[in-house]
Amino acid sequence: MNSRSSQAAPTLVIGLGCQRGCPTSALRALLEQTLQAHGIDLDRVQALASIDLKQNEAGLLELAEHLALPLVCFSAEQLAGYQDRLSHRSDIAFERTGCYGIAESAALALADRWGTAPATLLITRQRGLKSTLALAVVA
Repeated sequence: MNSRSSQAAPTLVIGLGCQRGCPTSALRALLEQTLQAHGIDLDRVQALASIDLKQNEAGLLELAEHLALPLVCFSAEQLAGYQDRLSHRSDIAFERTGCYGIAESAALALADRWGTAPATLLITRQRGLKSTLALAVVA
């Protein structure tokens, strides 16, 4: 099924957060489990997003390469503006990065950048091994 040929299919973006050294396999497992649980085909995802502190993280880069998707990174300052739209606010994430949530904030930031109206979270923060994931819909 190629959803890109359908005019009605919304654009979906994945936000990812991870601990240093998180393996690609852990990120991929979280992605696949989350999408399967919500009945979403991987081919509907158009991009991955994270914080710029992770722009050289091997697991994220390898995942983006394996999926042939762009990885777009945002500064902590850019992501901090999304704190009121998060389903979960992590004090630990704030202490380490300067924003309260990487996955949800990054997904919203990219979806907002691509859309004409404020994005919404289709899947709120999911936790995996050393990683977090959220999915936003471009409006």
